[in-house]
Amino acid sequence: MNEAIPFRQFVVKIAARCNLACDYCYVYELRDQGWRNRPRLIAEETVVALGRWLRAHAERAGLRTVDIVLHGGEPLLAGPDRLDAIATGLRAALAGVAEPRFTLQTNAVLLDERCAEVLLAHRIRVGVSLDGDELAHDRHRRGADGRGSHAETVRGIALLRRERYRPLYGGLLCTIDLANDPVGTYEALLAHAPPMIDLLLPHATWEYPPPGARDGETLYADWLIAIFDRWYGAPVRETRVRILEDLVDLSLGRAVRSETLGLSPAGSLVVETDGTFERQDALKAAYDGAAATGLDVFRHDPATVLAATAFAGPGGGTDEPSRTCRRCPVLRSCGGGLRAHRYHPANGFDNPSVYCADLRALIEHVGARVRGDVRALLAGLERRR
Repeated sequence: MNEAIPFRQFVVKIAARCNLACDYCYVYELRDQGWRNRPRLIAEETVVALGRWLRAHAERAGLRTVDIVLHGGEPLLAGPDRLDAIATGLRAALAGVAEPRFTLQTNAVLLDERCAEVLLAHRIRVGVSLDGDELAHDRHRRGADGRGSHAETVRGIALLRRERYRPLYGGLLCTIDLANDPVGTYEALLAHAPPMIDLLLPHATWEYPPPGARDGETLYADWLIAIFDRWYGAPVRETRVRILEDLVDLSLGRAVRSETLGLSPAGSLVVETDGTFERQDALKAAYDGAAATGLDVFRHDPATVLAATAFAGPGGGTDEPSRTCRRCPVLRSCGGGLRAHRYHPANGFDNPSVYCADLRALIEHVGARVRGDVRALLAGLERRR
């Protein structure tokens, strides 16, 4: 991590357990099992230490805002009182230096009016995980008893859509499943009027390939292209779709701040419930301990953390794209893909993404469509002269 680029976003795990047992979860169901040895909930003394650390970091880096993502596990397991105390403590710690901008990612099963009032008091924007309609969602997002969570999640979203709480509604996060019709999934999400939709590729590596992938085919690109054509071709923009907006911007030569696409560093840092710092959460899909740094909020100051080689990660040197990627014509848009998706046990992260062919097909499709529209627009302007 280059010290000239300070961390601006902190993913703070306030709960290290979940009330669901989603079968694709990178925290509990894939390679890393570090959650077993962490406190279920973040302790008050850890919040105090984190607040001091964030203040020192903001002062050192000259930050006026700090993005704090309250995460888990399921963060609402902390309960409304502890959630209120955490937000109050972090806000007080940063007072006079930087303004915290809070978001929270939840499955919404535990979201009720009491929680919503706390979220409203602290202006905490809420993202909800929803994988589409009932069949799509409940295929993976179930409780430990096997019961689906769609009805409870939709109830939570309906609460966020009320006039009082609508300012809290940040959007929906959907993990792609090739078994689901792409346009049908998009329209099922759109039915909840989200301000933003995030479409996530399932976490996979060269050792554990993406579900349903087949050699010589770009099924994930095809899935996303179907949604892109529906979204981009609509007479009015129905909602924002993060990955598609980023691809449009990259096609136009703009920079984006994303862990998945482009070459700009995302600048985020994970803080676990025990106060340890970790690399991007998705690395838990690679192998046990892949995200570990050996650093924490109690013993290591911001200068030490920023300078730490730990953020390069074992087996992959720096976070630079692989040698193969550096020769690729779409590198500027792809960025080599999410770091976790590059992992192979033989050579670490020095590989293209396991989604390489899909990313290239998607980038080329979006680029051709956007550049074609730009050419048509310029030709129309020229004819009017």
